[in-house]
Amino acid sequence: MSEQTTAADRSTIDQVVTAISEAFRWLEKEIFTVGETAITYGSIFRFVAIIIAALIISRVVQQALQRYTDFRNTMAPSSVYALKRITHYIILLVGFMVAISSIGIDMTKFAIFASALGVGVGFGLQNLISNFTSGIMLLFEKTLKVGDFVELESGVTGEVKEINIRSTIITTNDNIDIIVPNSEFVSGRVTNWTMRDTYRRIKVPFGVAYGTDKELVKRAVLEAADRVPHTLTDTSHRPPQVWLVEFGESSLNFELVVWLRPDAVNRPGAVQAAFLWEIHTALIENNIQIPFPQRDLHIKSWQADGTIRTLQGKDSASAPEPEPEPERPSKNDAAEEF
Repeated sequence: MSEQTTAADRSTIDQVVTAISEAFRWLEKEIFTVGETAITYGSIFRFVAIIIAALIISRVVQQALQRYTDFRNTMAPSSVYALKRITHYIILLVGFMVAISSIGIDMTKFAIFASALGVGVGFGLQNLISNFTSGIMLLFEKTLKVGDFVELESGVTGEVKEINIRSTIITTNDNIDIIVPNSEFVSGRVTNWTMRDTYRRIKVPFGVAYGTDKELVKRAVLEAADRVPHTLTDTSHRPPQVWLVEFGESSLNFELVVWLRPDAVNRPGAVQAAFLWEIHTALIENNIQIPFPQRDLHIKSWQADGTIRTLQGKDSASAPEPEPEPERPSKNDAAEEF
């Protein structure tokens, strides 16, 4: 009886195995051939599975590297980012090679095919290859790091958020993400405001009327600089200065030269507006006249009855009435930008 039961079980197992084999027989169906290698549905499924496994392994390895560096705290964030990206590329390359081998394609023949294909692809995807190699150079050279505040030759200004295979993502101060090809960072001129140090000095131009006391201007503007929270008070750098830089057409032109705090370097527009706001307030408080274009009125002739006839040009302007001294504003919006 037991022998009959065993035989029945074996028959059932054979039927199940046969049914499974029949169900997956379509995986062995040939789609096309590469040389002497037949490509089937099963080989394609195996290729895709290996690539997905490589992506998962890459993600796990990057997370492990991040946790290790966070625990050790011995590497700069930019170095950690570069290490993670390079590891990701290496794992994907190894996974791709293993996937090709699993299909059964001879790697020597594949190399010949790849070299022939590379000639054609090189012309069609020249920009893509250029951007890829430029991205690798940026990761190794460390002239551009995630978190740097840069200004490109094209006029784009913002903080570097990501350095990818083809492009780099820059976020402007208006929270706009701009995708810039990596080749632009290599072939063009890039101003990196935070490459080595986060302390920067700016020059804020302004002008006053001729005849104004220079010492009064200096004292008023330095007081204005002290009221702006972006001004660096560290004694290792020079204190704010006021320079007389030009005798203008209708004004004495000065510059406020001031060092900024590190958190203000990435906001040049708001910083400029904050200093101009306080400078304007200080000039009004000290009754310092802000200049305006001067025009001379020339009398050409007068009438016989003694009335003067003048020719008024389109550029002629009369001096405005003196403004009453306003109350000093209680809020500087640009100073509170961040």
